[in-house]
Amino acid sequence: MVAVLPSGGAKFEQARVGRRKSTPYLLLIPGLAWLTVFFLVPLFSLAQTSLMNARQPGNPDAGFLPGFNVANYSSAMQAYLEQYARSFEYAAMATVLALIIAYPLAYFIAFRSGRFKNFLLVLVVAPFFASFLIRTYAWRTILADDGFVTQFINNLGLLPDHRIIATPIAVVAGLTYNFLPFMTLPLYSSLEKIDVRLIEAAGDLYAKPFTGFRKVTVPLSLPGVVAGTLLTFIPAAGDYINAQLLGGPTDRMIGNVIDSQFIQIRDYPTAAAMSFVLLVTILVVVTVYVRRAGTEELL
Repeated sequence: MVAVLPSGGAKFEQARVGRRKSTPYLLLIPGLAWLTVFFLVPLFSLAQTSLMNARQPGNPDAGFLPGFNVANYSSAMQAYLEQYARSFEYAAMATVLALIIAYPLAYFIAFRSGRFKNFLLVLVVAPFFASFLIRTYAWRTILADDGFVTQFINNLGLLPDHRIIATPIAVVAGLTYNFLPFMTLPLYSSLEKIDVRLIEAAGDLYAKPFTGFRKVTVPLSLPGVVAGTLLTFIPAAGDYINAQLLGGPTDRMIGNVIDSQFIQIRDYPTAAAMSFVLLVTILVVVTVYVRRAGTEELL
């Protein structure tokens, strides 16, 4: 026996189904509006600024005119290629160090922490309770020339310059510390989802603990590794606070150059061009890395 809806009921049912289908799209409107106002519009404005012409070449104070001066990009790359390379070098070193530190920590929290799991997770995110600037200033104090860390390492004879502050070591250490939670949390999330029975099955098949870890745990945690490295590398490559407070004049990253071009020199087209080059370079590196890692679903 088939129930037949009245014509009015059928229309109501169709309207209800239509509203249900349109609900996800309506929920996207606030997010899309936010991205449009605070990302796409500024990005378009930045692109326009990067192509402007100087009213008086060599004199940024004279102002700029709208134009299509692509030479801003080539001149920026030629002048600051060293800072670009240094930024990616420091970011890569900090990412590798963060991965080395975060993986054992995330593994312990996921599999060995027991009832202390939530407490340890709070400790991981506890640095975020203080501002980025304060945390970096704290590292400046810790790594000071008269601090216990520098004195201890000097006593071991491991510092050729007898100092850590104002060196690449301090910059990389600051980057590693500040972005370590961004590496730890995705790793923990990925490890925590692993079915422990798979690891036990590897042992039942006479795999040694290290072999089981290498063949089972590491492949299953790869999405967390990729996500953590991206969340660490991307902000580290554009950072300038650590290089400003912990590094010396020869440790300037591209973020420091962009900051000085915008704030001090006020050469807006050059600063905007450098920002776009950094954005595109990071986008290309991330795309290649994710595809090589075989986790395209993260994009």
